[in-house]
Amino acid sequence: MPDSKHVYEDEWGEIIDRPSIGLVELRWFDSTAPMSKEQFQKWLSIFADQVARAQRQRVLVDATSFRMNPAFMDGAWRDANIIPRYNAAGVTRFAFHMPAGMPMIGKAPAPEGPGRFPTGYFGSREEALGSLMGE
Repeated sequence: MPDSKHVYEDEWGEIIDRPSIGLVELRWFDSTAPMSKEQFQKWLSIFADQVARAQRQRVLVDATSFRMNPAFMDGAWRDANIIPRYNAAGVTRFAFHMPAGMPMIGKAPAPEGPGRFPTGYFGSREEALGSLMGE
């Protein structure tokens, strides 16, 4: 996209601001396999900062290459420390592009935890973007 701007990148992933469609995107890299719980939480904080800075209403997380041990995910920590920041930033729609076979794919987007916005899980980028754009 012509107006896309990389706003952050390191060994774990990249964050792209897409102002023309009101979207901030996180693309995880497959290098996340050795990522620790602390590194993951730090990254989510960096991402929440970028979402707030960009003030976009839509968020897309491409998790198709995400490899970290799922046992390191802490939903209660995310609900307490990250989701309120998305709410404050004005996020209205959130979508995950997931690898094939993930059980969450196909369920209707709905608010999660303290989120004031629907979150959906999709098996294709096109479906995720369609949901984010209200199609």
